[in-house]
Amino acid sequence: MPLRLIFMGTPDFAVPTLTELVGAGHDIAAVYTQPPRPAGRGMAETPTPVATAAARFGLPVRTPTSLKSVAGQEAFADLRADAAVVVAYGLLLPQAILDAPAMGCVNLHASLLPRWRGAAPIQRAIMAGDAETGVSVMRMEAGLDTGPVAMTERVAIGPDMTAGELHDALARIGADLMHRALGALERGALDFIPQPEDGVTYAKKIDKAEARIDWSKPATDVHNLIRGLSPFPGAWFEIEAGGKTHRVKVLKSSLAEGDGTAGTVLDGSLIVACGNGALTLATVQRAGKGPMSAEEFMRGAGPLAGTILQ
Repeated sequence: MPLRLIFMGTPDFAVPTLTELVGAGHDIAAVYTQPPRPAGRGMAETPTPVATAAARFGLPVRTPTSLKSVAGQEAFADLRADAAVVVAYGLLLPQAILDAPAMGCVNLHASLLPRWRGAAPIQRAIMAGDAETGVSVMRMEAGLDTGPVAMTERVAIGPDMTAGELHDALARIGADLMHRALGALERGALDFIPQPEDGVTYAKKIDKAEARIDWSKPATDVHNLIRGLSPFPGAWFEIEAGGKTHRVKVLKSSLAEGDGTAGTVLDGSLIVACGNGALTLATVQRAGKGPMSAEEFMRGAGPLAGTILQ
């Protein structure tokens, strides 16, 4: 028998799960998502990806700026949901919200808890050089991603995989995992196990200051930074060309042979020396331009061998 659900989510990552739940025939009483935000060159008010998907399915959408008011909490409880499904919603859920659904609030989190609790688990896993990560279905409680876990699915992180690629893989796998978890919940067979106290790490929000590449670090660390911040916000460096300083994002890289002064372009293939080892910069993006291959970039920038990137 389908469940009566409240869905709470905001970004692209949450859309496959909403789509899966609709396709499975669950009764989505309401979709909660963040309010529209200014976006694009015109800074027009833009609905979230989840709001757009909900509208396509004809689902009622609610966009409160907070869930702390008594009126907002009563409106949530009045939906009489069996459960709330939360996927990267972005607002803290007060205890009254957590307690309202008959079967509680279940969350899809993009890590193998208790590793990488918090805001940026996908990016942090890659930046740390983890060989695997995954998705977890947990019951929400007042702490930050501290609730007991019912199901997980592991995913290998390839040596050149970017955060964008991992994001898309986890979104698909997570949607299926949540579908299976809700099936077990319907049958009364979803068992939650407390998270271990060992192995807890926190995936703090990405700070813009982290995105500047420090070529004095080992090539492996720089490579992990690049792929962990690709495509957004993008790890970047500066280069002097034509009497101007240009900011360039690196979207794809790979480890390479070579050594030299950190930041030095070693040859015509855009291989750059790091503090230890070197990197090939495969895909880059100049400010205001689209992504381009190293070859395209070098045709516009001219000979770069010996140039030191800042």
